Amino acid sequence: MKTSPSLLPSSIPTLLLVLSIVACAVVFLMPKGNRLESPAPDAPAQANEESPERPPITEPNGPTPEGMVWIPGGTFQMGTRDFPQLGEPNIDKIKPDETPVHEVTVDGFWMDTTEVTNAEFARFVDATGYVTFAEITPKREDFIGLVPDIAAIPEENLVAGALIFNEDFDRENFVTGVQNWEYQAWKYQKGADWRHPTGPESSIEGKMDHPVVNVVYKDCLAYCKWAGKRLPTEAEWEYACRGGAEQQRYYWGEELIVDGKYQCNYWQGDFPVDRQNLDGYLDSSPVKSFPPNPFGLYDMSGNVWEWVHDYYHRDYYTFSPKFNPQGPDKWFDPDEPHVEKRVTRGGSFMCNTNNCTGYRNAARMRSDVTSACFHTGFRCAIDTKMMASKP
Repeated sequence: MKTSPSLLPSSIPTLLLVLSIVACAVVFLMPKGNRLESPAPDAPAQANEESPERPPITEPNGPTPEGMVWIPGGTFQMGTRDFPQLGEPNIDKIKPDETPVHEVTVDGFWMDTTEVTNAEFARFVDATGYVTFAEITPKREDFIGLVPDIAAIPEENLVAGALIFNEDFDRENFVTGVQNWEYQAWKYQKGADWRHPTGPESSIEGKMDHPVVNVVYKDCLAYCKWAGKRLPTEAEWEYACRGGAEQQRYYWGEELIVDGKYQCNYWQGDFPVDRQNLDGYLDSSPVKSFPPNPFGLYDMSGNVWEWVHDYYHRDYYTFSPKFNPQGPDKWFDPDEPHVEKRVTRGGSFMCNTNNCTGYRNAARMRSDVTSACFHTGFRCAIDTKMMASKP
């Protein structure tokens, strides 16, 4: 998020300005019990290779773990070649960081068939006592060196919580056509965390088969370490999402609705002023509520955004290795150069045809690694070297 008022519409609550600072600082506040003494296997076992001297791995070297599916290795065209020319309408809201389209080869790997659910994350928390980022209250002194005057931070903003949709945003003064106009419909909600997706009055009771949300990047790594898995790379994720379909808009074809049926969970209506419940879900949906892709993966489009391994770099596609790319060595977002960003993929129930269209196969999102959001979760992967090392 922007931290300079000059870059934001004046109607955006000042709370959001502090939020971005809070998000950047709380990463240092994790209690010792919450820090990983040894890094989780967040990177794939394979190294980046410019010129592979072997074909990709296509056959598994072990049994398929429960709840996962084998994705045979192969080569595909990553990104999009459909970026509109000057003067053409950008109907799909394609961003320059999705280009250029480039050939990528990945080795085979296993991937979770669904996003990690509340039930699965609860088992992890019960077994480890883990406390997520969104549950930790920041302290004023933790902002020393991060803001000009720590005394200027309102006391009421030093609270644990997460970003959620603001049902009561100012519709009368709402404007579009300005940078980050979408932020007008968001708010930082005290008490929002994975157990309470939209605040302390909400609950995951009856939603244990929904994807866990309000988790940040390090929360995902902690879960992966416990589960003996890792986050997929961005290349693995897009390869798996496409399901063998080259340069299609969606993994099922070119249209969002097929034969009158919705293919994924996304926002229906004009975001954010018109929220319709045409697909049966206003927020997240139970995993497997919509048809799988050709690989047997569910909700690769819509439902919730998914964290992947890679740092975000706007220009990464111009220099990405061809074989098993793992992402750049450093993040690069020219809009927020000092905020560590990773990539999230797949879009969510907040995406819409007039907003982000993140449910497209090639769509990328740059995400602050310490930003807990009620529309963001993750799924896991295992590669053949990890499988070979299992007892």
